[in-house]
Amino acid sequence: MSRYLFLSLCVFFSVAQAAEKTKENDTHDLSYSLGASLGERLRQEVPDLQLQALIQGLQQAYQGKPLALKDEQIEQILTEHEARVALQPSTPQSEIALEKEQAFLAEEKARQGVRELADGILLTELAPGTGAKAGPNGKVQVLYIGRLPDGTVFDQNSQPQWFSLDSVISGWRSALQQMPVGAKWRLVIPSAEAYGAEGAGDLIAPFTPLVFEVELRGATS
Repeated sequence: MSRYLFLSLCVFFSVAQAAEKTKENDTHDLSYSLGASLGERLRQEVPDLQLQALIQGLQQAYQGKPLALKDEQIEQILTEHEARVALQPSTPQSEIALEKEQAFLAEEKARQGVRELADGILLTELAPGTGAKAGPNGKVQVLYIGRLPDGTVFDQNSQPQWFSLDSVISGWRSALQQMPVGAKWRLVIPSAEAYGAEGAGDLIAPFTPLVFEVELRGATS
């Protein structure tokens, strides 16, 4: 059996193991889920498939009926397909990540009430402030929560903390100097002003923009 065929069938096998625990009246949902899982995979790998032929082959094989093609033909066709796929240049992960970042930033920029600061930082004012602002070498006392683009929280505090501006990511350093005490801002920080191409361990992948809600409680110059 070819590796391609094996990988496709693995999707069915892995999910089908859970079927033993599935109640009889859930058969429809299980069947649909299997189809959706395989369909998503094939859509990405082979976007120009003829669905009727795919369904016909799946149905005949699943029901143990005679196949329209001989086993030798199927093996040869799948082997040739694998060879063509192997010759296609793959897109570097960094390029994919950058494309995702640009799409996310464009979507965020289009949100109502957003304005753009220097270096592409996006600001939404959640509450105004009238107090002092931190200097370039000052300190800030903040309450904050940090999220990834998908909404996952990667960092937050429950009590105000002091930070030196020379010890935080450049996006914070740039934005918080413009923030008056008492204000609460939502900041979308491009990866170039956060952790860039290196990321931050397993927590933040390379080229990941970050979203912060920051409330400034104190500032020194």
